[in-house]
Amino acid sequence: MAPTGHRSHKEPRPDDLFALGFLARGAVFRNGAKSDELAIAAVETISTAFMGLTVGCAKCHDHFYDPISKRDFYAMKALFDPLVLRKVTLASAADLFASGQALEELEKKRAEVEGPMDELIAPYKNKLYEERVTMLPPDIQAVVRRPEKERTVAEQKIADDYFPVLRIDSEKIEEVMPKEECEKYKKMQGQLKALAGDHGGKRKRSPGVPAFWTVEVDRAKEQQKSYMLTSGDPERPEKNHEVEPGWPFAPAKIDFREGRIEAFGDWLTAPQNPMFARVAVNRLWRWHFGEGLHKTPSDFGTLGGKPSHPQLLDWLASEFVKSNFSMKNLHKLIVTSRTYQMSSEPSAEAATLNVKLDPNNTYLWHFRLQRLEAEPIWDSILSAAGELDLSLGGPSFDLGPPVEKQPAEKPRETPAPEPTFARRAAYIARGYSTSREIMPHFLHAFDVDDGRAPCPLRTQTVTAPQSLFLMNSPEIDKASRQFAERLQNQCGGNLKSTVELAYCIAVARPPAASEQQKALAFLENDPARLKNFTWLLFNLDEFVYVP
Repeated sequence: MAPTGHRSHKEPRPDDLFALGFLARGAVFRNGAKSDELAIAAVETISTAFMGLTVGCAKCHDHFYDPISKRDFYAMKALFDPLVLRKVTLASAADLFASGQALEELEKKRAEVEGPMDELIAPYKNKLYEERVTMLPPDIQAVVRRPEKERTVAEQKIADDYFPVLRIDSEKIEEVMPKEECEKYKKMQGQLKALAGDHGGKRKRSPGVPAFWTVEVDRAKEQQKSYMLTSGDPERPEKNHEVEPGWPFAPAKIDFREGRIEAFGDWLTAPQNPMFARVAVNRLWRWHFGEGLHKTPSDFGTLGGKPSHPQLLDWLASEFVKSNFSMKNLHKLIVTSRTYQMSSEPSAEAATLNVKLDPNNTYLWHFRLQRLEAEPIWDSILSAAGELDLSLGGPSFDLGPPVEKQPAEKPRETPAPEPTFARRAAYIARGYSTSREIMPHFLHAFDVDDGRAPCPLRTQTVTAPQSLFLMNSPEIDKASRQFAERLQNQCGGNLKSTVELAYCIAVARPPAASEQQKALAFLENDPARLKNFTWLLFNLDEFVYVP
């Protein structure tokens, strides 16, 4: 508050704005979604992620099993109704100017190819389009043929609905073109792909400046009323059921003077609130042990079951709160525990006593055998090969499909920096594309999450494609060769030291005497067999399983 008594909102810090990208994610990944739909997505995601409640079940009716009403859901939705997207650019004036020049140059080159290409395909495209339009009912034809500026809102919706039907894909154009012109068209398409760049068969990003999406409060929308929706449909507000901002189990009087989201955040992370700490602790426990103390990490409700160790969960939550929600402190507490340090291979005596009493290891009488998730497997392969780029931050990289090779351009005086495709898998681009898989196929084999929807618990399968990838894939063949070269460079011709170093790098332990003896016998004192030896290490169970 100013000395004159004027109250104004505090300017948020940059890292606060970045953290709000969690709320912006739904809008960015649901292009064209309405604000009501984005607010609903925020309610469903936040309630499961931080509260362990399936509030989304109350979108159309009162929750069948938990004490959450339909009014509770839309009261929580009202918290997020005033939020709008905001794109924050992280660039200096010089960066913006350079990016503008690069984009202008790229658009100029594209226009030189696109102009003749559009002229070439225009007769065939128009013919196909006209054939499809004439198949529509007369009233729809009239709407489609009417210029866009002359359409009403309802007519524009009709035209948008029929757009996928009338869209002419390049494959259809190629089917009706003469062979010579079709070859010419494909060549032009190749030129356009080449303009996107080709770095070892990988597509580079378009010129641009670093930016991130966040949200901010629209003061005009904040003054608008919020209503319950019929069946969750934004087009059907129940005007006779107005709701005030709130959330399930909220106090009777809520102080919204600092803002709706701020009030909710203060309540959520208050030391007296047991939900946030217990849900967070359970997720951290699951990351370490493969299974949470509560098996359904996003549902602590009636159908979610009960924790296997409720007192332990409550104690860890209290320690988490006591340390001011320090995840570092909680990680240390867990990994220094006797339970975490147990072996996944119990003694024969322990197995005999416990396997009948607790076959599922619910009470943790030995460490659970876990397979590494897809991303750590990617990182482990590149790390062993000595290729992993450990740099932090920066844009995601897209492996994408191979781009057709084009004649190399004349070298520039200052060549553009090569993009790095050996970064940690956490930086691989995720999402959805109608034309291809965004994530690499082998990561799908190891049950990767593509990021399109919240994934509280990944499946863990054991399938043949996983073994086939580790045995026969080009990625493993290349990594085996690089791993062997790394060992030769570091150990020279000493094969005994080479075997010891190889085991330490691949499985984080020195080889047993029998393992070293077998490895040296396999190598036959021939450094040329090192590639086959590193391939064997990649195919050890221990390489992808936590012992």
